[in-house]
Amino acid sequence: MSSLVEVSPRVSEALAAGLPVVALESTIISHGLPRPGNLAAAREFEALLARQNVTAATIALVDGVPKVGLGSQDLERIAADESVVKVSSRDLGIAMARKVTGGTTVAATSVLAARAGIRVFATGGLGGVHRGAADSFDESADLTVLSRTPITVVSAGVKSILDIPATLERLETLSVAVVGYRTSRFPAFWLSDSGCDLDWRVDTPEEIAGIMAARQAFGDQSALLVANPLAPAGQLDPQVFAEALADALAAAANSGIRGKAVTPFLLDHIQQVTGGGQRRGQLDHRARQHRACGADRPGLGRTVR
Repeated sequence: MSSLVEVSPRVSEALAAGLPVVALESTIISHGLPRPGNLAAAREFEALLARQNVTAATIALVDGVPKVGLGSQDLERIAADESVVKVSSRDLGIAMARKVTGGTTVAATSVLAARAGIRVFATGGLGGVHRGAADSFDESADLTVLSRTPITVVSAGVKSILDIPATLERLETLSVAVVGYRTSRFPAFWLSDSGCDLDWRVDTPEEIAGIMAARQAFGDQSALLVANPLAPAGQLDPQVFAEALADALAAAANSGIRGKAVTPFLLDHIQQVTGGGQRRGQLDHRARQHRACGADRPGLGRTVR
């Protein structure tokens, strides 16, 4: 592990003891959820894991230092400081050199978690191929980073605003393995079912642990994506979402929003239109994400650390 990455004592101790550790990204804190509720949500994410005897490792850059496992003051700063930037994998070296404080995206979090020796990362929704990407070439760095990072990512699929069929095609091309946890259909973040079939389904944490062990033994250097959907009762109403998305896309086009500004604009617009009704489902869903990796099962800690 690079000496440039600072791993907190509690995370280091858990890793050394072979106890379950789950990485969490921080852009949902700095850019994804509105203040001041974002700090309470961040603390609840960690508490959900702690109640299952899992060590949470929230990851961010603080004054240019990549930190794996944030203390209370750092967490508060990421949540409250409006100057905190969004840091993707390509930005890490620049942000470190300029001593920037930033929330880490899925791509950056995956890189730093793997470098720290953490094998499981739980998040809400990945980035992917954007609608209209044939013209804009707009595709998240999450995909290419996962193609070369040996980590297991548990998520509710990819963000519903994306071109999900195209995203799944890219994941296949990039050799990122995808399995559905107790589902044969790929989920879509706020929605339980994107309408896309999956080739592989797993129904127990032990199956996932076995796949992880086999991939490690074989020397796989790409990620395993475990798609763990929201329960249908917890999803956003599909019709409400479809109308909100159409409205958000039209607003983005009318405002000339392009590039990396598109995703936060669409997400914020949809949250406003729907009254933020999906936030409770996102929070509740975090409690389930780590379980799909066996983190709460005796005897699996060393296997899926």
